[in-house]
Amino acid sequence: MAELIITVSRNIRRARLAKHLTQVEVASKAGVSTNHYAKIERGEVMPTLTTLESLAKCLHVKSSDILPF
Repeated sequence: MAELIITVSRNIRRARLAKHLTQVEVASKAGVSTNHYAKIERGEVMPTLTTLESLAKCLHVKSSDILPF
């Protein structure tokens, strides 16, 4: 499970950096707190499916770009 969380967090961070967005911008667009979003990127928490959907939409990526399966 830890590998999955790390992979998802890295993929989310890569997508954010590719769009030249800050954590604050992504968190705001996705409807989560900046603190929670930072924890997601650090791999400290696994986002819910709803949050993953919101992140994919605000980053304009497919879920397959975030999830490793």
